[in-house]
Amino acid sequence: MTYRVALIGAGSIAERHAEAIPETGRLKLVGVADLRPERAAELAERHDARPYTDYKEMIKKEKPDIAVITLPHFLHKEAVIHCAGQGCHMLLEKPMALNARECDEMIEAVRRSRVKVLVGHTQHYIAENRKAKQLIESGALGRLVMVNDKRHVHYYRDTRPGWFFEKAKAGGGILTNLGSHSIDKIQWLTGSKISKVRAALSHFGPKGDVEGSGLVFMETDGGVPATIAQSGYGGVPQDETEFIFTDGMLKLMTGQSLWVSDGGKYVEVPVEREDKPFVLQFRDLIDCIESGKEPECGMAYARTVVAAIDAVYLSHELGKEVVVERN
Repeated sequence: MTYRVALIGAGSIAERHAEAIPETGRLKLVGVADLRPERAAELAERHDARPYTDYKEMIKKEKPDIAVITLPHFLHKEAVIHCAGQGCHMLLEKPMALNARECDEMIEAVRRSRVKVLVGHTQHYIAENRKAKQLIESGALGRLVMVNDKRHVHYYRDTRPGWFFEKAKAGGGILTNLGSHSIDKIQWLTGSKISKVRAALSHFGPKGDVEGSGLVFMETDGGVPATIAQSGYGGVPQDETEFIFTDGMLKLMTGQSLWVSDGGKYVEVPVEREDKPFVLQFRDLIDCIESGKEPECGMAYARTVVAAIDAVYLSHELGKEVVVERN
């Protein structure tokens, strides 16, 4: 069976989804919606689909099996609830919503509709990460004792859309957009959830009202301490996660390389190439639609990431440790 797919939003991330769709061998792009007609038209023309400026009209006319939602974060809830009501399965870009309260409303709407929703936590589909998970779960390095994650980028670049710098629309700054990747990575690779958070953020960016850096001390429900250090100011780009065990260490440079300790030094671990993360996401969603099982990156899981981000902001505001809210 070939599934009909519609893209809601035609920004840069939508292009990556559009490119992945034919590579699955099971999907066909039929429509692209964006408030900017020229952007919808350009993407639709490149991929032999029809352009729209109103995604609700597109859903009504095209009747897609799957909607891919790539809208700004503050529009996720409305789009998910609408698509669920129309019986569309969904691939929803992360983070799932502005906060855990919105996640709960979305979960309820989807529960009533019985459609499948996969949230795009792409960390689960990157080859180096998948190999790291195998090594961690093998137990070869002993007991995990701590995790340190560092992510530094030029967050305030001019090419980033303006809504990213408005807290009301984005939910937050670098800790929402990139911190959600770090929290997801730590949770998934350790097979645990973040239970406690103590955070200190800074707001020295040249625009907007969101944070530009953060240092977060966390604890998993398995009692493992973890840190996240992120900065969006000027500096040296970095994306590195180090796992320290009783019998060794693992250094993960997501999308680049994986290293394991050997005799007091790091040696690189061979990593087999796989299909692109966006292709693997779609294949997972198709499998869940056909088998009836829930996606690994389903809404219940994605809510735990949003709840941890909520705790980061609350901890900074209160100046103390915060327990992550659970359902």
